Amino acid sequence: MATTKKTPLPTGAGVIASTEPLPDYGPIPELPRSSRLEWYRLMYLTRKFEERAYQSYQTGLIGGFCHLYNGQEAVAAGTLAGIEDSDPVITAYRDHAHGLMRGINPGPGFAELYGRATGIVKGKGGSMHFFNVERQMWGGHGIVGAQSPLGLGLAFATKYLGEKKVCFCYMGDGAVNQGGFHEALNLAQLWKIPVVFVIENNMYSMGTSVERHAAPVELYMRAAGYGMLGVRAQAQDFDAVREVSWKVAERARRENLPAILELMTYRYRGHSMSDPGAYRTKDEVEEYRKHDPVEILRGRILSEGTAEKDLEALEEKVRREIVEAHEWALASPFPQLSEIYTDIYA
Repeated sequence: MATTKKTPLPTGAGVIASTEPLPDYGPIPELPRSSRLEWYRLMYLTRKFEERAYQSYQTGLIGGFCHLYNGQEAVAAGTLAGIEDSDPVITAYRDHAHGLMRGINPGPGFAELYGRATGIVKGKGGSMHFFNVERQMWGGHGIVGAQSPLGLGLAFATKYLGEKKVCFCYMGDGAVNQGGFHEALNLAQLWKIPVVFVIENNMYSMGTSVERHAAPVELYMRAAGYGMLGVRAQAQDFDAVREVSWKVAERARRENLPAILELMTYRYRGHSMSDPGAYRTKDEVEEYRKHDPVEILRGRILSEGTAEKDLEALEEKVRREIVEAHEWALASPFPQLSEIYTDIYA
């Protein structure tokens, strides 16, 4: 049964509310045009990767769970563009975007989805366990909220080593009611750890709307109980997400202070591929699609002077890359039976 939404549409841009004023560290560093084009390419690549994953799941190439990111691309792109490439990040099971945007090539990405030996983790992890340790992308975790203490640990390590980094620990809105999340908040504030808990609030915990599972629905307010900064912002606009992410990250980096960053977004598909999404109306989904993050950044790049033919050429190159990556993954071998005994802790 579809629910009536009370949570606001993720329209507009910028900070909606916060538990305390954000510090002023001056203007955010300018993003060169080449970098803006690269972030658009990564958002478009993610969208096309997920569309192919959707088709592959339906034809039986993917087993187990598969959670798609369509509609939320500006969250991963904007936050990652707002921090340093050396800053550690960790997320939950909706992790394809974070992996692709932190350097995982689509070929090994598809191979992992298809259980092939050439996958990111030899075909053993699947959709929920994308990793790229060289680029400080620490997963992909299937247990709801379990990445929260791990993100705290990654941030603690950077402080212990004096590295002046910040960890972005991502989760969905459903994770905020898990005990491990609150334990992580408590220690983060108690020990002054540079971690930002990023809530990707797509307004449905599986099939349950946030109004039915969270009190209060303003999830950033969870920070207030720990004397922590909490910020709520719209998240369909790449530039707006990047700006608020940079401000919150700089506070954590410079002052060793944790925060909650609640980003209001929306997923176009069900919670996972087995979810038909009957709890929401077609009209609701179509209304959110009017604020598509990929199209918003595309329009802005065109308005800044990039020729449409150049952008179309970039998009065509991405589409070819996805086709070639899919075919490469399909041609890859399955793991040898002996691999079942490797990479096991005893």
